[in-house]
Amino acid sequence: MRHHTFSTLLALFFFSLGISFSNANEISPEELERWFNTDSLEPPRYKEVNDGQLVFLAQKPDKQLHHHHNSVTILPNSLSDGWILIKQCHSNIDKVAAAQILFKAGKVKNIKVVSSENIEKTWVEGASVQMENIKADAELCVQANTHSLKHHSDGTYSLRNGPFMRRFLDGYFPLHVSLDLDYAQTDLELIDISPVIQTGFDVEKKDGSVKIDTIFEGRLHTEFHFKQKSL
Repeated sequence: MRHHTFSTLLALFFFSLGISFSNANEISPEELERWFNTDSLEPPRYKEVNDGQLVFLAQKPDKQLHHHHNSVTILPNSLSDGWILIKQCHSNIDKVAAAQILFKAGKVKNIKVVSSENIEKTWVEGASVQMENIKADAELCVQANTHSLKHHSDGTYSLRNGPFMRRFLDGYFPLHVSLDLDYAQTDLELIDISPVIQTGFDVEKKDGSVKIDTIFEGRLHTEFHFKQKSL
């Protein structure tokens, strides 16, 4: 039997996570197995999947979705050096033999695995977190510092995240992303957020924090713009 490599991409800031998917309402394990054992270059039900265009879903799909939860903290020193703290947790991860979270070299430091469940082996390797033998109901939480906060010449700041995506070959499938951004330790004031608030993209703003919750297909970037509060 030929060796299988299931590949999906999920990304936050400068990293991506390769995972498999096998939800019955998408592509079943049997369909994937038949396809991997043929010489066809076309993925199963290729024409039925999203090709990357961002589409927010007003209604959650019946099946459980991979949930990508992110906690992002802008620290006092972030305003001068650009380094922020991130913690991300993945739940409802599909079963796969091997996967990785890949960070952009030079833009990340202090990577560590905070916790993992139902994953036989995890380890940090260079600018990545490697996983082997991911079982049912697997969960993984990692933490790192990323160089993500930009200070612009007009005195404003921006924080761009993404692309978030759940990809198999050239198809994009539903993904649940939530993001908690905490900037209360700074004197920053939120100016605006992209994308704009809309059905399927929920935003809750509080003093010093923002929460985003969304289910979508395709590729999602989020961007926050800040200015320093007037004295």
